[in-house]
Amino acid sequence: MSRWLFKSEPDVFGWDDLVAKGDAGEEWDGVRSMQARNIMREMKIGDQGFFYHSNIGKEIVGIVEVIAEAHPDSTADDPKWECVDVRAVRKLPRPVTLAEVKADPRFADMVLVRNSRLSVQPVTDAEWDMIVEMAEDAAK
Repeated sequence: MSRWLFKSEPDVFGWDDLVAKGDAGEEWDGVRSMQARNIMREMKIGDQGFFYHSNIGKEIVGIVEVIAEAHPDSTADDPKWECVDVRAVRKLPRPVTLAEVKADPRFADMVLVRNSRLSVQPVTDAEWDMIVEMAEDAAK
């Protein structure tokens, strides 16, 4: 299973919006970066990802699951744009902020730190485990 990070502006489509979609989930539409589209083409059903609030909050707030592999983006006129469908799995016990991630040298090579503009990105298993641990430890 691979791990990912999905960025969304919470005032446009936030964690609570995805939770409200229930098990049916939602298309991760509107991505207009070839690199991000290609990353979504690698995703498989059952892969998990972090839900990241960009612009407002700048924090990882939850875990999502890929429920449909890459398919045409229903919001695009051009068939080259594809997306996956995701559903909310669980909210993290507490958000992990971008500032925390950037301050921790263990994340120096994380895509979130190196290429902050990329809206969909891979996460290594080690990065995943450290972020989940950060969210759980501080919540105790």
